[in-house]
Amino acid sequence: MKHMLSSAVFAGFAAGLLCAVLQFLLVQPDIVLAERYESGELTHFFTAIAEADHNHSETAAIAADGSPVMRSALTVLFAVLTYCGYGLILMAGINLAEQVGIRIGLAQGVLWGLAGFLSFQMMPALGLPPGLPGMAAADLSARQVWWAATAVATGAGLWFLCYGSALWQRIVGAGVLAVPHVWGAPQVAQFAGTVPPELAASFAANSLGVGLVTWAVLGGLLVTIWHGDPNK
Repeated sequence: MKHMLSSAVFAGFAAGLLCAVLQFLLVQPDIVLAERYESGELTHFFTAIAEADHNHSETAAIAADGSPVMRSALTVLFAVLTYCGYGLILMAGINLAEQVGIRIGLAQGVLWGLAGFLSFQMMPALGLPPGLPGMAAADLSARQVWWAATAVATGAGLWFLCYGSALWQRIVGAGVLAVPHVWGAPQVAQFAGTVPPELAASFAANSLGVGLVTWAVLGGLLVTIWHGDPNK
C-alpha cells in the first residue's frame, strides 16, 4: 500500500510539473490576453491594435511586476496537487485491474492515462469547453455536477468497452458513455462576453493538448514506478 501511494504521488508530482511548464508555454498567454480583453484594455474587433495578433510575448509583458511570480507559483502548486490526485485515482484503477488478472505494462499504462484524459477532460469538454475569463458560463454548481457525472460515466463506460467480454457489456459501456451527453451539459441562455472566439478556440485547443500529453506521461510514469519495485 505504501509503495502504491508513493508511486501515485511521485508520478502525479512529475506530471504536474510537466503540466505547469506546458501551461506557461501554451495556456497562460491565452489567459493573460483574455484578461486584457475582460478589463477593457483591449477591445474585440478593434483592428488598430496590432497586438491583437496573439502571440506568446504576453507573458513577458507582465513580468515586470511581482504578481506573475505568485501567479506562477500558484499555477505550479495547483497543477501538482491536481495531478497527484489524478495519480491516486489512476493508481486505484490500475490496481483494481491487476487484482482481477489484467496485467498493465508501460503501453497499457499510457492507454490508461489517455483514458483518464478522456474521462476528466476530453469528454466533459464536449459539453463544457475550457473557458477563459470574460466568457459567459452557466451556473457553476450545475456545471460541476455535470462534469463529475460525465467523468464517472466515461470511466465506467470505458471499462466495460475495453474489458467487457460479452456483447451486452460493451453495449452497456457505450450506453453509459452516451448518457451525460444525451442528458446535456448546462448551457448559457445566450452567448456573450469580451473574448474573441479565435482566442477562446486557441485556449480550448491548447488546454486539451496539454492535458493529453500530461495524462499520457502520468499513466506511463505511474506504471513504470509501480512495477519498478519487485517487492510491491
